[in-house]
Amino acid sequence: MKKSANKTVVVGMSGGVDSSVTAALLKEQGYDVIGIFMKNWSEDFENFGCTWAEDSEDARKVAKVLDIPFYIWNFEKEYYDKVVEYFLHEYKAGRTPNPDVMCNSEIKFKVFLEKALALGADYVATGHYARVSEKRNAEGENYFALLKGIDPAKDQSYFLYTLKQYQLAKIMFPIGDKKKSEVRELAQTFNLPNAAKKDSQGICFIGKINVGAFLREKIKARAGEIVTSSGQVIGNHEGLPFYTIGQREGIGIGGTGPYYVVSKNFESNQLLVSNDKNDSGLWKSDFIVTDISWTHKAPKLPLNAGVSIRYHHPDYPALINSQKGANISVRFDVPQRAITPGQSAVFYQGDELIGGGVIDAIS
Repeated sequence: MKKSANKTVVVGMSGGVDSSVTAALLKEQGYDVIGIFMKNWSEDFENFGCTWAEDSEDARKVAKVLDIPFYIWNFEKEYYDKVVEYFLHEYKAGRTPNPDVMCNSEIKFKVFLEKALALGADYVATGHYARVSEKRNAEGENYFALLKGIDPAKDQSYFLYTLKQYQLAKIMFPIGDKKKSEVRELAQTFNLPNAAKKDSQGICFIGKINVGAFLREKIKARAGEIVTSSGQVIGNHEGLPFYTIGQREGIGIGGTGPYYVVSKNFESNQLLVSNDKNDSGLWKSDFIVTDISWTHKAPKLPLNAGVSIRYHHPDYPALINSQKGANISVRFDVPQRAITPGQSAVFYQGDELIGGGVIDAIS
């Protein structure tokens, strides 16, 4: 990344190591850096207290060490309206959504980006393990390509497939070309006070919550039978929205096991399970994708590409084809386990992410 005098970058600082090193690198490269903590959630729930106060204080301490301005922007209303409501709506409909995708789409790279640019910033930056690079397509047109992060264990491009050209032109991912171990070393080099802080495993800018308990408080669901692939009733479920395809733990079946969720029948209100992790019902090749988003121009279909169906799922070879309306179909060359409605299917050509959408019907 070239040194750029008099360019202002607003950095989304979560209090974690990745975004802190992001801010440090940009300042070192000569940018005018402003640190912002996005306050998206402040409610304590069950035994999982929201850590926003602790995290924002960690971010503030880093900003002080780096000698950069620091502010807290409150997006709680936008987060609830756009992310939490979507999250609950999808679960009620029997799907398993990805809140981090929606958080990136609606909060980090929409309201946060728009506010930063409106206040005069030239760019925004986050601690995502992804990269943006200028490329030229076959027609000789320049465009911004979204690429995987260098570290395959940390690559977060999957969560960013909704980004468009106007956003990619204004976004920086300074640690996308580094491995996590390098980022940890840089945190020590910059003498950051949170250099040893553990990585967050929670939901985007909220932290770790008990999703099952949260859903049970927010969603009223009807109990029903748990049935095996052979048709034997072996127990009762608490409500179909509380289970996801491929789930192993928390089903609540005693005796021989473990059992895996194969499918959910909303007509009969039955949860279909199997004690065979390789049950044929769990392995599928064909599905439909809705709510399509392309990072550049929509490619000509059919198209052979790599497709990832969940975070950290490799992008396996598949054929992407057009469907009626705006939907597309995907057919994996080799069946994949636990293709889950509501999750995102993300399309790659090599290291470049070209688009994605939401998994709908599975055949």
